[in-house]
Parts: sequence; structure tokens; C-alpha cells
Amino acid sequence: MNIKIPAFCLLISTLTFAQTSVSGFVFEDANANAQKERRERGIGNVAVSNGVEVALTDKNGRYTLPLYGDQTIFVIKPENYRTRTDANNLPQFYHHHKPNGSPADFKYKGSVPTGSLPAELNFPLYKSAENKEFQILVFGDPQPYTLKEIDYFRRGIINEVKNNRKKAVFGISLGDLVGDDLTLHQPYIESIKEIGLPWYNVIGNHDMNFDAQEDHLSDETFERNFGPANYAFNYGNVHFMVLDDILYPDPRDGKGYWAGFREDQLKFIENNLKLVPKNKLVVLAFHIQMMPEREGDDHFRLSDRKRLFDLLRPFENVLMMSAHTHKQTQIFYTKGDGWEGAADLHEYNVGTTSGDWYSGTVDATGVPASVMRDGTYRGYSFIDFKDNKYRIQYKAAGMPDEFQISLYVPKVIASRRNSARIVANFFMGSKNDLVEFRVDGGDWKPMNYTESLDPSFLQSVFKWDSANELLQGRRPSNPENSKHLWVAPFPGKLAPGTHKLQVRATDRYGKVHTAEQNFEVKEPNPVP
Repeated sequence: MNIKIPAFCLLISTLTFAQTSVSGFVFEDANANAQKERRERGIGNVAVSNGVEVALTDKNGRYTLPLYGDQTIFVIKPENYRTRTDANNLPQFYHHHKPNGSPADFKYKGSVPTGSLPAELNFPLYKSAENKEFQILVFGDPQPYTLKEIDYFRRGIINEVKNNRKKAVFGISLGDLVGDDLTLHQPYIESIKEIGLPWYNVIGNHDMNFDAQEDHLSDETFERNFGPANYAFNYGNVHFMVLDDILYPDPRDGKGYWAGFREDQLKFIENNLKLVPKNKLVVLAFHIQMMPEREGDDHFRLSDRKRLFDLLRPFENVLMMSAHTHKQTQIFYTKGDGWEGAADLHEYNVGTTSGDWYSGTVDATGVPASVMRDGTYRGYSFIDFKDNKYRIQYKAAGMPDEFQISLYVPKVIASRRNSARIVANFFMGSKNDLVEFRVDGGDWKPMNYTESLDPSFLQSVFKWDSANELLQGRRPSNPENSKHLWVAPFPGKLAPGTHKLQVRATDRYGKVHTAEQNFEVKEPNPVP
């Protein structure tokens, strides 16, 4: 296989000059001591990677991969097996090969020198029956900047989830685990540990080493704390692939970051997907969304997106997950976006556990309400998988499971010549969903999809701007257009008195969600 090796991989240290390959076994660890013993059998047809190439083990469980200096070697967990987890419930499926360690002058430390590789680098696996129907938890951007915000995360999210994790078998956080201070990775880990599930992590643009002069070094502290930034694993009939989609420093000008992939990452994706059966559901997890938020937005290198789309094209079932925006959006790519698959490609841009960066006044738990700029309540998601299909449900923190729609309804309207509007914010909605309303049990009527500011969130910002004294906490961010709003006028000829408004939304999976609110109609109060 003719692979162009990235330049950084050719910088082979003097300690590893003779080590041009790595080999070993993937084996069933019968006595759970993580050491391969003679009587323990190897497991054939398991994928192992050096972050570029992907090799399958032979019938005896043996693999061999080339070695290009500093790399992380990892096993791609097959279905019906599990990897070890450490005391913090972090999966242990990898070995960092960094003979000289990470750069010593970084503000936040990376890996210590690992020295030479052992004669055999072996990966233990453990038999574990997996149902093709399973559920996972998904967090977007915990992003605490201080220990105080770690406390918000623990009280506002962890305490709720650990007592109501439902049927989830593992969890994943989609980047920005912390807010630039990488010493907070450890208290974040200690918080996640309380949930009691194996937990996978994605690197975000606030989890990087900003001292790095080359992108491949920007992950050093993340890798020390969580493992490789690019990896894959299987569960049931689903193949999960976790990717670092942040290029730092920005290759265009060396300032800030750009979203996209390096050549070695794209080679890993290509080599990995070659070995994935086409009937599997492929789930990609990365931090920065691939769709521009507005015209002229070039935050993602589109040539990389196109190459990824081409590699995903043979798969009929694909879900992509991102976070980063601190909003929630259902994104669907079509041929006009460079996607050539049979059906639209779905990217779920997930609402965040930190919401609008822990802003706003506090809720009943003493945590800032932190409603996001599009009106989505702070929260997290459950994804249910059935064979190679999926369904997603969002959970607003501190609210009942049924709270999926936020209503804006004037408390009182005039009985005639009324221009007020009903607004429904369906957090998981997209423009393809059906949202309807009725008053007093009448006929259901469709509401009109719109992309506008959420009026309830707008009111919360006005509350801060109109106060004579500073309110406790931090002012919410300025509102931005929501991609899940529906509006409708009030029906005419409503008699004075109290009326009940009901709204129902049918999501893309056919599930119906409801909300209701009363309002009052009064005779007009004309100016004398």
C-alpha cells in the first residue's frame, strides 16, 4: 500500500531508529491481569491501528504495523468484546509510543518518555455480550473554565444523570471538556466517573495545547489524559469513529484554528472504513460542525469535508455528531453540499451541558439556567440504537423527559384585531418536521416553520439590559436565529375568558411530543 507519510512521522528519534514496526497480539485475557500468557488465545480478525494504517489480526490474533516515530497504537474494539477501563471508567485500548515524551516546554504537560516498545505490544479483550439494541449518553461542551463551573457541571448534570442514566451502556463527550485550563481535565474526569459508565472523549478547541507550533502536537495533554484523539470502536451493529477535526495553528496564517483534517487522519479514516461492513451504521463523533452557520462562513476546510463524504458514500446508514456552537441543530447534507449518498446525510449538532456558558440567573439547584442562544435549554442526549438504525432524544437538565417544546404565548390578548403570535421552540426539530396547534380542543392546524430569534430567550436578555442593578450571575449571550421555531396566529373570534393552547410536534422518527399553556382573552381596552 503506497501511503504518503506525514512529515512529522518521519522525525524518528534516536531511541527508536531500529524500531520500524510494531507487532503483538490481541488476546482474550482469561485471568484479567492484562498480560498475555501462553494458554490465553489470540483473537483473529480484529483491527489494530497506528493512527494511519489499519491491520487485521491473523487467526492467532497477531498483528504487525509499520512505525514512524511517535505514534499511538490502538485496538479497534470488536463487537461482543470490551476493553479494560481504568479507575475513572476511561477505556484503555491504546499504547502511546513517545520515546522522548511530549515537548517539555508546554504549559500543560503531555506524555512522559515511554522509551522503547516491548518485543510484543499486546492488547487484552474480554468477552462481553452486546445487544444490537442499546443506548448511549451524549454530552456537548461541558466547558468549565473554573472549579466553580466544575461544581455547576456536577450539580446541574452529573447528579441528575447518575441517578437517571436509563439503559445507557456508555457515554461520550463531544469536545471542549474544559475551557482552556487543562488542569481542569482531572476534576472533569472525576465528575464523569460518578456516572459509572465507560466514557469516551472527543478533543475540542478548548482542550488543546496552544504552545504547539504544529497541529499534531496540539493534542499532547489531551492524549495523556484521555488517549488518542482519533480512534474507533464497535458496539452492536454500530461502528463508532472519533475524530479530531481542529487544525491548530490555522495552516492559512498560523493564527487561531481552522476545522478540518490532516492527511494522516484522512488516511486513517480511509483505511479504517475499508474494513467496516457496509451494512453497519457508522457514527462519527467530532467537535466542530461541518456546515457553515451563515453565508461566507469558511470555518471548515471544505476539501476535507468532501473527501470524508466520499469515503462515507458506500454506507447507507451514517450519523455524524458535533457540538461547539452552543446551539442545537439538525443538519442534513444533500448533493448541493457535496454529499452523493442515497439519502441525506444527518449531522446532529448537539446542545451543550454548559448551555450558554453557565450564564443567566440560577435555577432551583443553584446552577445558572444557561439557556442557549437559540432557546434550547441546557442538557444532554440519549441515542437509542436498533441494529443499524438510531433515534435521538434530548433531555433538558432539571426538566421532565416530556419537556421537548418551549412555548411563548402571551398571557392575555384582545378579543379582536390581535396581531400576537404563538411561538413553539421544538428543541430537536428541523424544518422537515410537522408542528401543529389547536385551541380548546379544536381542529389541529399546522404552524409555520421560521428561522428567527426565540422570544423567550430574547426576554431573558432584556431582563438583564433593563435592570437598574446588576443581576446575580452573568448576562446571557446575545440571541441568534433558532433552527427549530414554529409560529402561528391566534384564531379569530375567541370569546373572552381562559383558553387552552395545545401544540404537538411529530419528529423524524414518528414520535409525537406535546406542550400546552393557557391564555386569557379580554375585550379591547381602547385609548380614551
